[in-house]
Amino acid sequence: MCGIVGYIGDRSATEVIMEGLRRLEYRGYDSAGMALVPRSGGSIQVIKRQGEIDKGLAPGIREESPDPSAAGIGHTRWATHGRPNDINAHPHTDCDGGLAVVHNGIIENYFELGRELRNEGHVFRSDVDTEVIPHLVERYRKTGLDLLEATMKASTYLRGAYALAVVESDDGSGNEALVGVRKESPLIVGIGEGEYFLASDIAALLPYTRDVIILENGDFAFLTREGYRLYDQGGEEVHREVERVDWDADAAERGGHPHFMIKEILEQPEAWVAALQGRVGSDRAQLPELKNAPSVVDGISQVHLVGCGTSYHAAVAARPQFERLLGIPARAEIASEFRYGDPLLGPDTLVVFVSQSGETADTLACLDLAKSAGCPTIGITNVVGSSLARGADDVVFTRAGPEISVASTKTYTTQLLILDLIACHLGSVLGFDDDARARVDALLERAPDLPGMGWELLDNQEVILRVAEYLAGWEDVFFIGRGLDFAAAMEGQLKLKEISYIHAEAYPAGELKHGSIALIEQGIPVIAISTQDHLREKMASNVEAARARGGWICLVTDRPDDSTAQIADEVIVVPRTAEILTPVLVGLALQLLAYHTAVLRDCPVDKPRNLAKSVTVE
Repeated sequence: MCGIVGYIGDRSATEVIMEGLRRLEYRGYDSAGMALVPRSGGSIQVIKRQGEIDKGLAPGIREESPDPSAAGIGHTRWATHGRPNDINAHPHTDCDGGLAVVHNGIIENYFELGRELRNEGHVFRSDVDTEVIPHLVERYRKTGLDLLEATMKASTYLRGAYALAVVESDDGSGNEALVGVRKESPLIVGIGEGEYFLASDIAALLPYTRDVIILENGDFAFLTREGYRLYDQGGEEVHREVERVDWDADAAERGGHPHFMIKEILEQPEAWVAALQGRVGSDRAQLPELKNAPSVVDGISQVHLVGCGTSYHAAVAARPQFERLLGIPARAEIASEFRYGDPLLGPDTLVVFVSQSGETADTLACLDLAKSAGCPTIGITNVVGSSLARGADDVVFTRAGPEISVASTKTYTTQLLILDLIACHLGSVLGFDDDARARVDALLERAPDLPGMGWELLDNQEVILRVAEYLAGWEDVFFIGRGLDFAAAMEGQLKLKEISYIHAEAYPAGELKHGSIALIEQGIPVIAISTQDHLREKMASNVEAARARGGWICLVTDRPDDSTAQIADEVIVVPRTAEILTPVLVGLALQLLAYHTAVLRDCPVDKPRNLAKSVTVE
């Protein structure tokens, strides 16, 4: 995933693009760059550097002192083709440096196109797939087509998922123009007073405008000082709705906290309020977004819950709820495995897709697979206008607000809530048995209290800090649990290892004795999660087995009087609520544990190495 910013107007394009890139740096921080059109005319000025923006691009701009400009494009990169370095950084230009392109996504046929263009005499300078694009546009500019027409023509040759911003030099007449293209990857047009913007993400635009157009797949945007025009992939001019974003600029800032991650962890009770608002009635979950629910559940014989990474862990936690409340088999699936596993799909299979960004490549490929098989589909995402939101039959938004840190926090717990509500809603259409009815009643009764429980947990972090101090000195940690607690363990170990770089593994507690217990030695940390009454005795014996091998035990429980708490070295207590809601609180506690451990190890919490916020390529 990469970040794109474009600007045209009367402000300093350099300043606007730099501000936008800083807000999008979470989308990629291998390198960054910009291409500027001087107000006085002449060649495009390209400045790009390897590394983080403030360590690479910002000093580069001070060194090169670009001419004043009122139009330009910028990019922050997460490498997929070519090593991160100055040459491979975006933007990329044509042979003469007369036009420049920034790109998010992958051009799958770049090798064939590159060979063809080299045979025509085009000179390439980098190792990246992106560079074929400016040379293709150059090819058609030389036939007499204008910038928009040439970009449209070039796009017909590109295979893959991508978003583009294209700019070319100007003679100083003030006729600068930007072209944006969306194919699968997100791209947004921002509308200001006499100024216009392109961006991959709304966060980049918030200091300047809250009026945006979310481009449809296949759309082209043509921006000048005078206004904008939009075209579909057939070249016909189209009109798209202007949406008013209700985030303020501060919603995408750290708010005085040292990291976005802790800010977003602390925002979770508020996010839960938003996720639940209007969706929890006195006797049923109310999801008007599920317009097709009656037809969806009619004749359904199985459910697949599909996601990647953290979203997959949310699916694992939700799977038992779908089985219990719908009374039919449900499976949680890793998207990258599901798409190539030849699943048995048809109109009797409901497929629910979970993705924070709504742009995850493997998940979207699974969506296409399910739709081609005639499956009814539901999407769960945090991003309005995302590809998942537009492609699924029905979509339910998590309402978590912008999440900047690479490690998902509030989007994970809101995904848990939304999955539970969907299970309740669909189950109500089918009709509940007594056990299912009791589970739903408990959720509906306790859900309004959940945000208060979250604030209570956030106000009492002393034990979590002590456990973090212990973990910070180790390179291996075990997480164990059963049932819902194993799902929580899976997400807990992912959070710890992705931001603290500690190797962590999650095991079903009963599986530990089948081999993995050989790795437990004196002092090694074991995080044991036990919040389900019918499994406490089983968990107690598993904890005893780990302790007998020298394991240092941290118990996460909603019952501080649990007998297992008496033998644990530390006990993290989460507020007691309905069993179906407890994973939300456990998730919050384990996020805090991972965060404080990473801080103590002096890790780059918001930008863990080798990771990006959303994986929009295979």
